[in-house]
Amino acid sequence: MNLQLSRWVLSSAACCIFLAACGGTGSEPTVIRLQDEFANASVSGAVDAEDIAPTVLRFDEDAAPGTAALIGVENLRVENGSLAGTTSGEFPIVRLTRSEGLDNPDQLHTVEVTARVSAGANMSVLFDSADEQNAQALSIQGTLIPWSLSTPLIAGDGFQTYALTVGTSFSTHASNQELNGYGMRQILIRPTDVAGADFEIESVRLIYRREYMATVPSGVSWQGFDHRSRETIVTRAPERVTYDLTLPSRPWLDLTIGTAERLPVTFRVTAEQSGEVILAEERTLTTAARWEEMPVDLAALSGQSVRLSLELESGQAGAVGYWGAPAIRNSGALPASSPDAPQGVILFVADTLRRDHLTPYGYERDTTPALARLAAEGALVLDNQSNSTWTKVSVPSFHSSTYPRTNKVQQMLDRLPAAATTLAEVYREAGYATLGMSANSFVGTGTNLHQGFEDFEEAAALVEAVGDTPSKSARVQVDKLLPWLEQHRDVPFFVNIHVTDPHSPYMPQPPYDTYWGDAESRRRFDDAVARLRQIVPDFNGVAAPARGEPTTASIQAAGIEPVAILEHHINLYDGSIRAMDAELGRIVETLERLGLREKVLLVFISDHGEEFLEHGGHFHRQVFGENSNVPLVLWAPGRIEPGTVVDQTIQSLDLMPTMLELSGLPVPDTAQGQSFVSLLEREQLASGNVAYAQTPWSPTPVFSERMRESPGGVPGDTRFFSYSVIDAGWKLVHHVYIDEGLDLPEYQLFDHANDPLDQVDLAAENPAVVESLRQLLEDWMGYADAAELPADGTAMEGLNPAELQRLCSLGYIAC
Repeated sequence: MNLQLSRWVLSSAACCIFLAACGGTGSEPTVIRLQDEFANASVSGAVDAEDIAPTVLRFDEDAAPGTAALIGVENLRVENGSLAGTTSGEFPIVRLTRSEGLDNPDQLHTVEVTARVSAGANMSVLFDSADEQNAQALSIQGTLIPWSLSTPLIAGDGFQTYALTVGTSFSTHASNQELNGYGMRQILIRPTDVAGADFEIESVRLIYRREYMATVPSGVSWQGFDHRSRETIVTRAPERVTYDLTLPSRPWLDLTIGTAERLPVTFRVTAEQSGEVILAEERTLTTAARWEEMPVDLAALSGQSVRLSLELESGQAGAVGYWGAPAIRNSGALPASSPDAPQGVILFVADTLRRDHLTPYGYERDTTPALARLAAEGALVLDNQSNSTWTKVSVPSFHSSTYPRTNKVQQMLDRLPAAATTLAEVYREAGYATLGMSANSFVGTGTNLHQGFEDFEEAAALVEAVGDTPSKSARVQVDKLLPWLEQHRDVPFFVNIHVTDPHSPYMPQPPYDTYWGDAESRRRFDDAVARLRQIVPDFNGVAAPARGEPTTASIQAAGIEPVAILEHHINLYDGSIRAMDAELGRIVETLERLGLREKVLLVFISDHGEEFLEHGGHFHRQVFGENSNVPLVLWAPGRIEPGTVVDQTIQSLDLMPTMLELSGLPVPDTAQGQSFVSLLEREQLASGNVAYAQTPWSPTPVFSERMRESPGGVPGDTRFFSYSVIDAGWKLVHHVYIDEGLDLPEYQLFDHANDPLDQVDLAAENPAVVESLRQLLEDWMGYADAAELPADGTAMEGLNPAELQRLCSLGYIAC
């Protein structure tokens, strides 16, 4: 290994001692997860699953769907029982119009397309209810954001069957919110992503939830309703799952239940001793496709050996029931790692938040009073750098402490390999209850970031009380989080909450929408945007125009100065931050009310920043400071000295090792970051009795990347592609690909400490520094590539069948 590289490659040998999985610090467990113990349970009353006729669209029968070539397709025809054609563009769209089965209320689970395609990389499917579609707009939008149902192609002469599963798509297109009934009248298929390809579609099969559930065996799997999924035990009436257990001293059953059936289904929990039922709780559900809480108090059976059963009853044999994340938790039990470890850990991720717009970082507006309080009572990291400048890539990086070049989450449709170990997995293994919530579709099952969470709520589930539009307000998540914290106040817990208030479009809730900028100025701006849309119909009013863009002249023609748009957006951006901060304050207030102030570690971070024309653009693209400089605050009263300031340059993938060391838990061997606990002034802790591992801190080079190929995956189309390295006070940016219209050299050099927004290029005056950092960047790429996590297929080769099935059933790998 290059000697320079050895400065940041640390061994995980300095980990703290980690006690047995899910075990407490004494002789009894912190938690007994029934899903983990399923292999040791007995199952009786098994029945065959319901036989459900499939829904298949073919092209050789009278009931064939209507077909049309919307765009990019020539010579569309039905031939030899298939729908055939030739693509004339890179975004061809074929429409199938259904006339039957539109009254089916069941939710779609998977689309299976059997087709032959001669060339291309990906196939996509979209649903719509409208009679007509704007094909040009669909093509343009789809180029920017891929359709949520996409799959790689196997191009060639043979027919292949492609399964596009709704539950694992990376995002939810507006037209895919409710995939049932009339909302699926139109099926739009993009058979490939290249021009000049021949295709034949033999059939399209729609697999609904009930049909899918008929194929799911009783046992453990990852299941959900309304985009909230849990580690689940699936049973079919009248199945009974029985466990022989010794309960901890203060036991209660943490349980949610649900069913896919539209008839009454009764869930019954019983405890027996010597064949006599000594406890019985039951709940009957009559509404399908939603979770209901069913906690069971087991305190009367404290410390006793019992036979615990989960039994399902229904008037229809084979009716399906979901037992969501059933776990016997031990109230008052300490974490498995150490009696001094925090009982609760909360990771609060604010999407698209640059640090120079926050109060503790010296911003002139008081955007974050709650965060400022946390920084004053905890630790403020002055210079934290994100390892990527967009959510899809940066979040998997700091959740697993691996560089994007190592975990290979770099493109729109990439998924974190199961070989990665996430924060949630480590905390789950230590007995913590694990809850994930994210308002960004990139953070969830589509990226495999549900790994380790017993309970995960996706963006599409976080809607306002009125309407079905995913919320931009953290208030929706906090409203759901607070009762969960109340329920889990006496057990170890790990929560990840990912909010999008500061992400465009900036939509702060009143009164924050007029905190900066009055209502009249907002009205004048909206009127001007309405005039602008008459000139530029596709202007969405979201992003300020980049300097030199053709739309700038049109904006001025509409009576709007580009600087006015920028100022207005900054006002709304800051208002969104203030609204988010209020919700952060509600969390802290609740922790204090529940008596958890001295028992928690709360971490606040952002995934990346935002551009406001510092380099001629808007949004978050290149690796300049406005995008890579992100906040980091740690609050742990009694564990971190109030007013601690970390002035070293930190990178976000250092966060995982730091949180785990503060929790007394081991750092995974795959982690590439290092703990900075030694910078938190432990010797000044007021408590004087918290002992952490003495992991030394060593200043290291810090890297960031922004690599993004075209959403369609066409090789060579890399619209935003740059890397940066910070070392010894310098920052080098390497523009591998430069956007058309941006006049940038291949390399730029900046004084990192004095020029955090990378405004003054010093490369010409310092060629030796440029060359040194260029070589360092090249060496790092070799290191990161050499440490590449094995792809799921490769990583699974050494696993036993039981572990392979567990990973498959929980959705961590493709089955």
